[in-house]
Amino acid sequence: MVSGRFSRRLPARLTPRIVSSPRVSARRKLWVAPRPPSLGDLAAAFCLASLVLVVGCLMYVNVKGYLGSGSLVAGLTGDADVCDIFDGRWVPDSSYPLYNSSECPFAERGFNCLANGRKDMDYLKWRWKPWRCDVPKFNVQDVLERLRGKRVVFVGDSMSRTQWESLICMLMTGVQDPNTVYEVDGKHISKTIRFLGVRFQTFNLSIEFFRSVFLVQQSLPPRHGPKRVRTTLKLDKMDDMSRKWVDSDVLIFNSGHWWTPSKLFDMGCYFQVGGALKLGMSVDSAFTIALNTWASWVETMVDTNRTHVFFRTFEPSHWSDSNQKVCNLTQHPLAEAKANDRTEFSEIIVEVVERMKVPVTVLNVTPMGAYRSDAHVGTWSHPSTVTDCSHWCLPGVPDAWNELVFSYLLVKGWRKL
Repeated sequence: MVSGRFSRRLPARLTPRIVSSPRVSARRKLWVAPRPPSLGDLAAAFCLASLVLVVGCLMYVNVKGYLGSGSLVAGLTGDADVCDIFDGRWVPDSSYPLYNSSECPFAERGFNCLANGRKDMDYLKWRWKPWRCDVPKFNVQDVLERLRGKRVVFVGDSMSRTQWESLICMLMTGVQDPNTVYEVDGKHISKTIRFLGVRFQTFNLSIEFFRSVFLVQQSLPPRHGPKRVRTTLKLDKMDDMSRKWVDSDVLIFNSGHWWTPSKLFDMGCYFQVGGALKLGMSVDSAFTIALNTWASWVETMVDTNRTHVFFRTFEPSHWSDSNQKVCNLTQHPLAEAKANDRTEFSEIIVEVVERMKVPVTVLNVTPMGAYRSDAHVGTWSHPSTVTDCSHWCLPGVPDAWNELVFSYLLVKGWRKL
């Protein structure tokens, strides 16, 4: 968790550094020639050294066992002295996937790669493994009980919707009667709907998604502006829907994929601060201002004593060309992280959260996604004419994001309502 601080260091320290300050006597001492050690002295020294060695070995075994047990996921909090949970690799695991998309009514057809004709299933059999610790296995019954009576809210773009769908499908594997799980307004999942909410009736649990691709407010341009300005982003105003996000127990944000010249300037959307247009402002500068607006909103409006706030970093893509027309997927994860990751967005997120006065957890998923050139939708989309090297198949990478979220919650403890 980044609580106004974020550690970028990777090495782990298993023991704290102890600095002693012995009391110095002001009395001068006479020098006396030492006598040769006796056999008894040697035996006592040997016993003492042996005791220290045994104690040290026991401490090492306990610490190593604790790390290996998956209990330490403190890297998720930014405490790199223990374990950076985002520094790791994907390992084969035959117990995956965690669910079947075809049996989950809330998984979009466009993300169900197997249903859309993908033949190989290797991409489903990978688990994220940090170098210095383990991620506890997702226990659906335990998570459902802990979420009883709670509200989980996702806010962001289509990547956020994918994570929302992933969590619902993961949780449905622990529900005895699927008919007790339903969309509150009877809506079918759509890319353009601004609100979707799924209710787990038996557990009095709501899992909700709000579509807010910029997090800040989109508006009509000011009067007498240039003709090319058709809409604006008010960088100092939060989305009008933000008031609906506040009363939640888990609140997960993402943004970034719409912050591009092609989705802004080419569409006639420019930046605005106060009543002034900022026609020459760069995308990175605007994103920074918007994130600072979001940070101030969280500090002012969200009760972080109750609500766990997360911000997921930018998800990398694996397009084979700069025009995002060619998508050649691999059969297995890459040996080295390579992707169009646009890490500047992730860095801005970290820098903004570092300065916050309330606890916010950064989900730094950018590095782990850079290995998964095998897990994108690719040509197995719906309709099949759409090639997609940005979004992920379900089941897949978004499941790992949710595992990290609930690993953190299990380790840090659930705040009482």
